[in-house]
Amino acid sequence: MTYAIEIQNDKGYPIDEPRLRLAVITVLDQHEIDPKTSLTIVITDDDEVQTLNKTYRQIDAPTDVLSFPADPLPDHVTDEPPYIGDMIIAYPYTKSQAAQLQHDFSDNLSLLVIHGTLHLLGYDHDTPENRAEMWSAQADALTTLKIDASIVPTLEEANHD
Repeated sequence: MTYAIEIQNDKGYPIDEPRLRLAVITVLDQHEIDPKTSLTIVITDDDEVQTLNKTYRQIDAPTDVLSFPADPLPDHVTDEPPYIGDMIIAYPYTKSQAAQLQHDFSDNLSLLVIHGTLHLLGYDHDTPENRAEMWSAQADALTTLKIDASIVPTLEEANHD
């Protein structure tokens, strides 16, 4: 059995699902995560992401990606495969961001999936030390996927979270 990656794209945005799955698999493989692990990627609009951002982060604005790590299952529950959480991506915001920064949209989307997956694994960029660790893991995945790591600093400067 391999990772269970559910992609919800109810609005029908044109995405390359195999490439998004590969971005997740790359991060999970590099961290030697249990192959039965599952997660969900939701591709949606700016309004839905803004609502979630306001509700959970008290920021009344859209953003590119939000990650919601799952609470660990109690120790006595052993028959359920590990579920690490959900990431929500605002497709229009991400498309606009890629155009503004003159980055390939598919590369930008892959970066957000890598970034979101790392958050689901417990990474954060709230301190310089944590940021350095997360950016190193992110760079490893980008290199594996042959995406130029120079895409990262510009996203950070553009209020990426």
